Amino acid sequence: MKTKQFFTAALAVVVFMVGTSAFAQDQARDNYVPTTISAEAQKVLNAIYAKKPYERKAPASDNLDGWRKMHAAGEQAGKERNDKAVEMNQVTVTDAKLSGVPVLDIRPNNWKDNRKVLVYTHGGAYTMMSARSTLVSSAPMARATGLRVISVDYTTAPFAKWQQIQEQVISVFKALLAEGYTMKDIALYGDSAGGGLATSTVLNLRDRGMGMPAAVVLWSPWVDLTNAGDSPHTLANTDPKLHYDPLLKNSAIAFADGLDLTDPRVSPLYADLSKGFSPVLITDGTKCIFLSSSVRLYQALEAAGQQVKLDIYEGMWHVFQVDLVPESEVAIKKSAGFIHQHLGLVK
Repeated sequence: MKTKQFFTAALAVVVFMVGTSAFAQDQARDNYVPTTISAEAQKVLNAIYAKKPYERKAPASDNLDGWRKMHAAGEQAGKERNDKAVEMNQVTVTDAKLSGVPVLDIRPNNWKDNRKVLVYTHGGAYTMMSARSTLVSSAPMARATGLRVISVDYTTAPFAKWQQIQEQVISVFKALLAEGYTMKDIALYGDSAGGGLATSTVLNLRDRGMGMPAAVVLWSPWVDLTNAGDSPHTLANTDPKLHYDPLLKNSAIAFADGLDLTDPRVSPLYADLSKGFSPVLITDGTKCIFLSSSVRLYQALEAAGQQVKLDIYEGMWHVFQVDLVPESEVAIKKSAGFIHQHLGLVK
């Protein structure tokens, strides 16, 4: 089965995430695996807990050599898994540049140009991962949507700060518009920090008078760089992958370039949403410390009169869509359907 093929390679990434030293937990862990999720998900969740990725820690925000080494280790650890994702999802991957910004142009086999495109902003706390090491996310979405996917290989912090990173994504949109696409032809999705970046991208495009994408999909978006909200605390000792200090906190500081972490330029949850926003689907799981941020973003968008859906999955962890479990296929199918609907591809 596909799950078994992916299982060993997936654990390699988890091993990397542990890092070279453990993060001391103040309270006892509760590595509970619910019986209310699929058997496949129970197996994957048990395996994630066993490798203790929640113990990994990040370098200090200004430790360039530490970030360089951590980034390189992550790229190597995920290579086999990402290569398999390309093969299993039957996509072609081409390195390219749009307005000087490196991207991966990902197309399903037998792709036909319908003049629609999906832009992807990858996760990794703004400091880790790349377009290449997140093919486990973009390849399945290319397969599910049948669309050309442009994965933006933005420069990660601390080697670039929030301004440069956001500007790189805007430059990709400018290039697509120059190719003849219109905003109604472009959808956008992002996961984790990439979900925060996607949210900021919509706001930046809106505020520059460039229009907004036809649809936005956010998987476990990191839209509040602080540790505010309920779930960062109530789920702190059961989230199988994430913790705030020092992993996410150091990453946030490296990205924010001296801004207060509540500044809406880096934490778009605090932005003015009343001026408009793309139709958006937010997906998260009940094991993820970002759950409260997803709920708060949903509430803020709804209160601002925007078109928004919230889709929460029982017992699922941070960006569970990249793991081969039945719940992932459901979430990816819903994401693809939402994108098709707003790109006018639903017959």
